Amino acid sequence: MIKKLFTLCFLYCLLHTAQAQSFHFAHVSDTHIGNQTAAEDLRRTVADINGNDSLSFVILSGDITEFGSDEELALARQILDSLNKPWYIIPGNHDGNWSESGANSFRRIFGAEHFRFSHGGYVFLGTNCGPNLRMSPGQVPREHIVWLDSTLKTLPDDQPIIYVNHYPQDTSLNNWYEATDRLKRKNIQLILLGHGHANRQYNFEGIPSIMGRSNLRAKDSIGAYNIVSIANGKAIYRERKPLTTTGSPWAEVVLKKHDFKNDTTRYYRPSFAINKAYPQVKAVWNYQDHSDIGNGAAANAELVFSANTVGEVYALNRKTGKKVWVFKTGGKVFSTPALSGNRLVVGSSDGNIFGLDAKSGKKLWQVPAQKAVLGSPLIHESIAFIGASDGVFRAIDVQTGTIKWQFDQVGGFVVTRPLLYQGKIYFGCWNKDFYALDAQTGKLAWVWNNGNANRMFSPAACYPVAANNRIFIVAPDRYMTALDAATGTQVWRNRNAAVRVRESMGMSEDATLVYGKTMEGTLAVFNAAAGSMQLVRETDLKLGYELAPTAMIEQNGLLFVPSDNGVVTAVHRKDGSIAWQHKLSNCLITGILPLADKQVIVTTMDGKVSCLKW
Repeated sequence: MIKKLFTLCFLYCLLHTAQAQSFHFAHVSDTHIGNQTAAEDLRRTVADINGNDSLSFVILSGDITEFGSDEELALARQILDSLNKPWYIIPGNHDGNWSESGANSFRRIFGAEHFRFSHGGYVFLGTNCGPNLRMSPGQVPREHIVWLDSTLKTLPDDQPIIYVNHYPQDTSLNNWYEATDRLKRKNIQLILLGHGHANRQYNFEGIPSIMGRSNLRAKDSIGAYNIVSIANGKAIYRERKPLTTTGSPWAEVVLKKHDFKNDTTRYYRPSFAINKAYPQVKAVWNYQDHSDIGNGAAANAELVFSANTVGEVYALNRKTGKKVWVFKTGGKVFSTPALSGNRLVVGSSDGNIFGLDAKSGKKLWQVPAQKAVLGSPLIHESIAFIGASDGVFRAIDVQTGTIKWQFDQVGGFVVTRPLLYQGKIYFGCWNKDFYALDAQTGKLAWVWNNGNANRMFSPAACYPVAANNRIFIVAPDRYMTALDAATGTQVWRNRNAAVRVRESMGMSEDATLVYGKTMEGTLAVFNAAAGSMQLVRETDLKLGYELAPTAMIEQNGLLFVPSDNGVVTAVHRKDGSIAWQHKLSNCLITGILPLADKQVIVTTMDGKVSCLKW
């Protein structure tokens, strides 16, 4: 008995001593490699950290690159490999939202998108923040929530935790509460973040939090990072200008165990009360994936087809939502599958386009690309038209997998589904260009450029629509543009400060109206035949600030509108009134597929596939 008591006392003292250890580390954030001075700023920071023997490790809290390109990621890795001490890294929104690899390269180059390590009695946990490839507020990926669950289960309740995510843990993240609630069941003591490019202190639901500044110099002569000291139950932040000076402490946080279990404060959580306002809308079935779903769905009479960001393409029973088969690719899938007879075509960020047997999921053929395939296929007369990240747009025979033609002069990577209209294929890319190709030969008919110096304003995410010999596109620059379908000549191009369209658009079934969703959460309806951007009407969908790029689609007099917070809205085409709204989750609606018999298949970024009926 005495021996047992001695052992317990020894272990307690050992644990207490471990937790009381003092140590220092570097918090580096928002390096934005690709920015004009970013590489030089990071090299200076690395040299400074290498010269400081008191630093135990380095944490990099996201936005490592400017555009998420393979070149930028490789350069960042090259510079960081010069560090002479351990370093731990997570991606930010810039690394994933415009990623030519579909956020695969970050994982490949840096080994993972999350981390776990222990030091000085603390466990440090870091997760991705999204958004990945689809513009929206941030989101901790579904697979990282699953990882967080399994990781936290292995930790004792008293284990002190420091959590790292690029975004603030508030409504900046669509699903902030999923991570926060889990952490609060354990001994979370501090959250570290970036994103805001400034040194700031926060408190997220009782959890002390610190935002570290960007490593970029901005308007200064050199950049900076933070040195964090953990000592005497406190975390102390000092800004360090590399190779020059260390400032006085600007933040001091007491590290302690919080009594979240008995906290009676009512913190904000998303409301699903809107569903009670439209009780006629019911879920026939719901399927919850273990990963994100960054694409829409396809369907036939028996099955619904979707895919996820762990690389699985799968079929669900259309009546029950039960999984029928799974086909595993080697990379995240953001491509929406397309169906032609018994052939299912889908691209993967593993750099391949697959033709699958729709009934069994068996691979029938495979067409390799040189980079990720993030575009979605359009199938017409057994030919699949699809763009990739290797600068090549392909036309593929659906039956055999034979390439009919390929156009190899695309200036940027393709993430959208093309439009077929009047014998031409139309699509945009993340290099400001919009293309028209002859559908029979792949020959370039014309290319249009929006003239913006910033490629983040490219007409790349919208699904273009057409009517009256015009192609209509919208882009993050808030312009709507009408181009002559035959020549690419600009018919009109307008930016209305009061009607800020972005990337989500659609066309009425009779091709007389063009739809655009605004950043204020309204539905703007335009005349498809007018000689200028003529607003017909506007409907307030009460969505608030809105970023979802997912296409709108009309069927049988109802227009289905996506949102970035999990709400689907059905609008009467005749007068613009709201027929119903239904909230599935608090994350981005990634696809809407109307079916017959007043049913619609909806996919969300946090891994939900739902069949709704009204």
